[in-house]
Amino acid sequence: MIFAPSLIWISTALLFFAPAVNLVWRGGTGYCFFALVALALGAAIANRRTPGYFHALRAYPWYTAGMVTYVVVLIAQQLLLGYWMPRQFDPLSRFVFALPLFLLLRRFPSRNLRIVGWGCAAGAFGAGMWALLDQMRGGLTDASRLNNYYTNAIPFGDTALLLAFLAIFTLGWDGRRDWRVLSLKLLALVAGGYASYLSGSRGGWLAIPVFVVLLGVQFHWFAQKKRLAVAALALVICGAALLSTQRVTTRVEAATSDLVALRHGNDNTSTGLRLQLWQASWQLFVDHPLYGVGKGRLVTALGDMAKRGEAKAEIVNERAHSDFFSTIAETGAIGTVCLVLLYFSLSVYFWRNRRSTDPAIRAAAYSGLAVSFSTVIFGLTIDVLVPVMVTALLALLSATFLAMIDARKRELSVQASTSASTPAPVEALARAASSSREQHG
Repeated sequence: MIFAPSLIWISTALLFFAPAVNLVWRGGTGYCFFALVALALGAAIANRRTPGYFHALRAYPWYTAGMVTYVVVLIAQQLLLGYWMPRQFDPLSRFVFALPLFLLLRRFPSRNLRIVGWGCAAGAFGAGMWALLDQMRGGLTDASRLNNYYTNAIPFGDTALLLAFLAIFTLGWDGRRDWRVLSLKLLALVAGGYASYLSGSRGGWLAIPVFVVLLGVQFHWFAQKKRLAVAALALVICGAALLSTQRVTTRVEAATSDLVALRHGNDNTSTGLRLQLWQASWQLFVDHPLYGVGKGRLVTALGDMAKRGEAKAEIVNERAHSDFFSTIAETGAIGTVCLVLLYFSLSVYFWRNRRSTDPAIRAAAYSGLAVSFSTVIFGLTIDVLVPVMVTALLALLSATFLAMIDARKRELSVQASTSASTPAPVEALARAASSSREQHG
């Protein structure tokens, strides 16, 4: 299928800017995302009768189901429970919009989709520059945590960390042997990692070992003893250096002191209150096991528990500070199934393509796994699927990486077909000579 060059280049530019501005421009990712979706919907309408345009929705059934099921269930839940909060559909609707975006991007040349890796690198640079400017203004001290004017420290640090590592994962299709490319993306890793470090997001740091293992498998660090030894030594040195810094030490000591206080009966600490919030969310699930208390009604349910003396007033919150506990409390068992399906749909096709011999497919697969695994890990200690800026980024990245795999497979198939139909040079010359002899025989 042939698209207008202007459509391809506008979409390519938007693929770069969407992750690049996520942490420095409020709503910037959303504007880019909806501009891409508008182009995708226009292309879908124009190609509604084109054979095979919508075939990918059937070819990737888990991805299709995972993107739409949660929103459908939320609509059904509100109808059954007799209330209406359409604002609760807003963040998760980004995954629904990812489907027409995927249908569009999978038709692009795979080389145009590679720009998203540089967008992630630019986003990590932006986070690092934000950190430096904040320090220069004197707005950051050893006791404070880095954030920006429209999000708090945890999603800021988690997103910066993800963008930083995606800059390295996408080296697989950028040619990591080019020292200029390698240098820029390593600087992006340092910049994004520095922003995450200053954010003090302990929950997000749990994803670092997972990222390292994925990178090790992608780039075959564990294939030889020498590579394994070098990688292990580098990790030990970097880990020791980070653990010796005051900020990491302070954050670890804070968690340790909270646990010590909890053992002595003091649960009025940050960790203690969060555990109480999770316990209260579990109790709400026990009381409302099928549909939960309703998406968006957690704060009311917790408030009622506090009035009855079943929970402390300090834990009354709109969210449970965990995707899992928010889900079981607000949407019950049905919502939990939707959450698991969403996680699975964001992982299954990347997992299946992780062993591809093609560098672009392999890089896209591991980049997609980094997105899906980090979504699960970050969601252990914060509600990842609530901020629109986060869900828009996740939907965009998952659609782009899956589109890269699909587009690249199609290109390889065309190349193989062309090679099979084109005679080898020697055979072609022999046939030509034989034909000439027959004509002049």
